Amino acid sequence: MQFLTFNGLLLALIMPFFVQAEINGDNDLHVEQLAKGLSIPWGIAVLPDNSLLITQRNNTLSHLNPDSGKTTNIMGLPEDVLVSGQGGLFDVQLSPDYVNNGWLYFSYSKEIDGQGTTTLSRAKLQDKQLVHWQDLIVTQSRTDNKVHFGGRISFDNNGHVFLSIGDRGERDNAQNRSNHAGSILRLNLDGTVPSDNPFIDQANVLPEIWSYGHRNPQGLFFNQQTDQLWAIEHGPRGGDEINLVKAGKNYGWPEISYGKEYWAPLAVGKEHQEGMEQPIKMYDPSIAPSGLVQYQTDLFKDWKGKLLTGAMKLQHLNIITLNDNDEAVDEKRLLKTLNSRIRNVIEAPDGALLIATDSGDIYRVTPTDSQ
Repeated sequence: MQFLTFNGLLLALIMPFFVQAEINGDNDLHVEQLAKGLSIPWGIAVLPDNSLLITQRNNTLSHLNPDSGKTTNIMGLPEDVLVSGQGGLFDVQLSPDYVNNGWLYFSYSKEIDGQGTTTLSRAKLQDKQLVHWQDLIVTQSRTDNKVHFGGRISFDNNGHVFLSIGDRGERDNAQNRSNHAGSILRLNLDGTVPSDNPFIDQANVLPEIWSYGHRNPQGLFFNQQTDQLWAIEHGPRGGDEINLVKAGKNYGWPEISYGKEYWAPLAVGKEHQEGMEQPIKMYDPSIAPSGLVQYQTDLFKDWKGKLLTGAMKLQHLNIITLNDNDEAVDEKRLLKTLNSRIRNVIEAPDGALLIATDSGDIYRVTPTDSQ
């Protein structure tokens, strides 16, 4: 109860008053298990009825009722998904206008003559069946290597979709703009190339490329409030990076890196080079990041504007504080008690976090004092 005096009268104003305690450890979080026994759940999308679509890397798409915990497999995925090594079915995202057009966007490793290539597709959901499947772009990133597919999807405010692609285990790809590997692509929602892409008129450069010099971005998030595109990517031994991605910029791999070779304590490239962008944050030792969101709502009041990513190698949720200049100034590591590789984190419409782990679990995370 808050008391105010006015002209000698005491007025009692009953107002809801809530100050959230600072979240310093896992005891400050309420963690609810929504599903278990999945096979490397990779992407999560929240449908308008608050049920979930979950991709699994073994080419399975599941529908989860979070109230009952019941999962139902969705039919209609393509048969040419290359499930091998790091390849398989990757991300799922709802179209920005999903309520009106019903499009779901998917990324996956498409098998072509025994090789895999990162592919962006879309389809519609009808009675637990995918229909009208369309491959929007089969990227020029084919190789026998079964690593570094990228595969995260995000949308801007203006009818564009972004897709991340790793270097496919061939470092020189990332500086070679005549292929898509080691790049982030920007397309119209129907898969055509926007006329204002940065390399649209340059010879020997693929017009879908938005940025390049990436090693393996497995987190991608476009903040529609600030018009900023964020990416987090795997470095080699050390040198994971968070980058603020801008049109036409070169993010340096493998010419610049803070990581070392796997076979010896030798640097991979330089740390700086003119014309190449520096990361907002670097991790050494590597955390092996996957999934990325910039928190938007008020449920976790102190986290608004912070970047959240999963850590697979070091098995935690990583929360990064930015200053007004978009510089990383602090970090916090939570959910270590799950003892699991965190593959993805998204923000639900109510502000709760939805977490996927390589152990096959889906969790809903809220502040303890909000229960």
